[in-house]
Amino acid sequence: MSTAPATASQLPLFHVVGFTGHRLLADEPGVARTIADVLRELQREAPGEWIALSSAAAGADLLFVHAALDLGLGWEAVLPLPLVDFERDFSPEEWRPVQALLARAERIEVATEPGSREEAYLTGGFEIVNNTDVLLAVWDGLPARGKGGTADVVAYARAMGRPLVIINPETKVVRRENFDRLRLHDANLRYLNAVPGRTAPAEASPRDRVAAFQQKVDDAATQSSPHFRRLIALTLALHVTATALATASLAFGWHWSALPWGKLACLIGALVVAMVVRYRHTQHQWTRCRLAAEITRSALAIWGLPRATRLFADFDWAGLEPLRRSLDVLHRRASREAPPDFDTFKQGYLAGRIDDQLAYFARQEAKANPLLARLRAGFAVCSVAAIVFTAGYALQETFHWPLPAGVAAAAFYFGPIMLPVLAAAFMSLISINDLHRRVARYREMSIRLETVRKEIAHSQTWAGLERAIAKAERVLLQEVFEWHSITSFTESH
Repeated sequence: MSTAPATASQLPLFHVVGFTGHRLLADEPGVARTIADVLRELQREAPGEWIALSSAAAGADLLFVHAALDLGLGWEAVLPLPLVDFERDFSPEEWRPVQALLARAERIEVATEPGSREEAYLTGGFEIVNNTDVLLAVWDGLPARGKGGTADVVAYARAMGRPLVIINPETKVVRRENFDRLRLHDANLRYLNAVPGRTAPAEASPRDRVAAFQQKVDDAATQSSPHFRRLIALTLALHVTATALATASLAFGWHWSALPWGKLACLIGALVVAMVVRYRHTQHQWTRCRLAAEITRSALAIWGLPRATRLFADFDWAGLEPLRRSLDVLHRRASREAPPDFDTFKQGYLAGRIDDQLAYFARQEAKANPLLARLRAGFAVCSVAAIVFTAGYALQETFHWPLPAGVAAAAFYFGPIMLPVLAAAFMSLISINDLHRRVARYREMSIRLETVRKEIAHSQTWAGLERAIAKAERVLLQEVFEWHSITSFTESH
């Protein structure tokens, strides 16, 4: 099978075809041929590579697995029970070929929960539906003969709106449902793959290809983030300037023809900049590049784990599942090559991920704190000055002190109007740069990473190390997932 992307800095697109079917079949060879025909048709219709997802129960499941492997599909197994319990569903003679088949699975996941065996099979079927793009079912159309049967899984797939291919095991008739909801392309992954960047050599390893992808989307996010904030700050500055021009003309009695034209130019400029931000989707593009960069950075950080740990499976990956899936598959296949040394990997992760991030948060806090202090000082000075000028104006109106006209105009008319506007502008700049939250977040992240660093440093087994790393990666990616959620729901407004 080939997973090579179009260029070395692009990620391949993967689709998942899940399966459910009856154990007892009257015509197994005929059903097997029909399953293979359906899989070939899916391969012809969709770009990228298909991954098969199923259990390994007797009957239709095994026919599907053999057909998928014969066609070069990668196979991931979702077992309803742990192997020691799942084995009890087979005789010793039946179990040996199943065991050999499971050794060829790219991943084995046990989707069990407390309860009966029927409930475990139902849970396994639901997990297959939850993680599939298309569900292929060998189903006679009759109700389930027990909890967890094929009919129950098909009913759940229909309720979830999954595209379905249903094969009647008696007639071999194939019908499709909900195929208008099948996404053969992914706009987000296509956009990220199209981001320009340096490419890795043609013979580069999967890790080098992922690293090249990470580098280019990280560069794109770094370049677009300051640009976005500068555009918003420019909009604010233009509005403040327009207000200053209008206030000056009234306070000082300036009736120069250039003033209204200057104010008009500022207002039009502010509107144009705001439209550029809105219609070019600047924030959305920055957010998805930043999110992709951080997800890929996380994938690279855990690349050496021997079990290719699937992190963040419980995150809502709306719009990002193809990206995560591509990284998962590439990592999983690479992890089967050479197991890493435990201590080497642990020390590398501590230095290259944890210590690097701690240094990053320290630098960011060192930059954000002075800016926050300056903007707060600007707000305080403008607010106090506005109060002083307004109080002076009140006293002047009461005691009628003689003052030069220019001083009175500046102190009693221009200042009381413009100073509150400037104070509001300083507060807006704090908000635009998200400084309050960023400073607090940098401190919180440093504290949490210091704690998990100790846990990682004292881990002595792969299982313990994986748990600690999962905790660290969750800390590091939580924020970018929050950005993704906010952007996803605000982009249309």
